[in-house]
Amino acid sequence: MTTALDRLNAASPDEASEELARCCGCRRWVSGMLARRPFADPEALLRAADEEWAKVQRDDVLEAFLHHPRIGDIDGLRKKFASTATWAAGEQAGAAQADESVLKRLAQGNRDYELRFGHIFIVCATGKSAQEMLDLLLARLGNEPDAELAIAAGEQAKITRLRLEKLLAG
Repeated sequence: MTTALDRLNAASPDEASEELARCCGCRRWVSGMLARRPFADPEALLRAADEEWAKVQRDDVLEAFLHHPRIGDIDGLRKKFASTATWAAGEQAGAAQADESVLKRLAQGNRDYELRFGHIFIVCATGKSAQEMLDLLLARLGNEPDAELAIAAGEQAKITRLRLEKLLAG
């Protein structure tokens, strides 16, 4: 039986690149992952993902962030991120069911965050309610920019891992 990992290992570079970019939109990370194929097993894939993410620089991290919708921006998610919309919608299910006042505060918090840090708020939203994401956003607004970038990069790594697990399950 052919597994998703078998298909990823056997895919053309362009096809594999497209699949990996659905998990993380950083070109340097995708290139590093392509160079490490074939992966012996799912654990090897996940380990490689962490190792390649550890090699990226600031601009690479910011590039990965560009591939995410703003938390709570369900319409933007549908339009701009069609290739990851199903995954991102599931990840942001808590925002989709949020009270209107919480969504408005999330929208304002996102604007404040972007003004302060120059990039969107990144959080591994899976399993979090909109209120929990808002609380995290507000708490992180007080961070120093370099510390916040490191926190957001760690959240990106969590998101990438979850998406790789979804890819393997598919």
